[in-house]
Amino acid sequence: MSYVKWSYDTLHHFLVDAFVNFGFKAEEAETVAENLLMSDMYGIESHGMQRVVRYHKGIEKGMIDVHATPEVVFETPVSAVIEGNAGMGQLVGKKAMQLAIDKAKKSGVGIVSARNSNHFGIAGYYAKMACNEGLIGFACTNSEAIMVPTYGRLAMLGSNPIACAMPADPYDFFFDASTTVVTRGKLEMYNKEKKPLPEGWALDKDGHDSTDAPDVLANIIAKNGGGIMPLGGSKELTGSHKGYGYGMLCEIFSSILSMGDTSNYCMQGDKGLICHGFAAIDPAAFGDPAAIKAHLSTYLQELRDSPKAEGQERIYTHGEKEIAAIADREKNGIPVNENTMVEVYDVLDYLGMDPKAYFGDYVPPKDDAVFAGNY
Repeated sequence: MSYVKWSYDTLHHFLVDAFVNFGFKAEEAETVAENLLMSDMYGIESHGMQRVVRYHKGIEKGMIDVHATPEVVFETPVSAVIEGNAGMGQLVGKKAMQLAIDKAKKSGVGIVSARNSNHFGIAGYYAKMACNEGLIGFACTNSEAIMVPTYGRLAMLGSNPIACAMPADPYDFFFDASTTVVTRGKLEMYNKEKKPLPEGWALDKDGHDSTDAPDVLANIIAKNGGGIMPLGGSKELTGSHKGYGYGMLCEIFSSILSMGDTSNYCMQGDKGLICHGFAAIDPAAFGDPAAIKAHLSTYLQELRDSPKAEGQERIYTHGEKEIAAIADREKNGIPVNENTMVEVYDVLDYLGMDPKAYFGDYVPPKDDAVFAGNY
């Protein structure tokens, strides 16, 4: 399946209008649009426009309450727990990270755990919120169970990503990655493109390696076994226990501290029940922020300048490829899979919006569409 490219402004216009039509306030729709397009601009296709169908179905089923108001239910000077009330994950997440930032500016650190939320998009969005304020930002989340624990055959943890961002020159340190080998969204993209999965990504219902994206996705939905491997694969020999352990750290900071639902109870029936964790740290709690930033910047440059492996020309530091991706998309447009555009047009039809107002005379090739499954 091919791709079509759109400008940031075109997709932003569509997203804001669509989420307003779903029932969100204009500023709320702006937050969702920013989160999704940050992912696409960074080259993380799995969490950008491709996620619109998930939110469409979540709202349609009543899983996402467009009128929900997240509320603080426990608080100290350096911590808090937020009850999401089944709200949109991006809105719960932004409120929680902003609270962590405010606490860090007053006390040096802020840690906030949130429960009863929904998919919150790219974790790095929240880490970058803190980084943009001169702080160290951390974000994680649990999700529907897709990770099979080491030597297991039933998914029990989510993709459980960890994101961290810290100010540096000439560009910030920015790390955002799932604790599974890949995310569910990556499997969905392979499914849309009708491609077999690479070896070492997924397991069938009996716990054996699988390259069959439709089967693995169907098993995740049916919860009858199989799923995605932890970072390190399926065996301790290759480090599977490490990815499994990192996933548990996300559970602790999201579902455990908030007394929310662990991944194996998320996304069942008409309930999302997803939990998130956030932290912001002021470098001033450790000394001169400018000196700390310079120290990190020096080390990052030393990493880039360090000896290259034979046949390799460049060592990247975390966040560097995202800067390059932004430059490419600003110049050439944001690529969107045409199967994703079928889903976008379904949203337009559902909301009674005119496709030509956003995408002109473009018509997606609906006859060849492949969908990832139910939400």
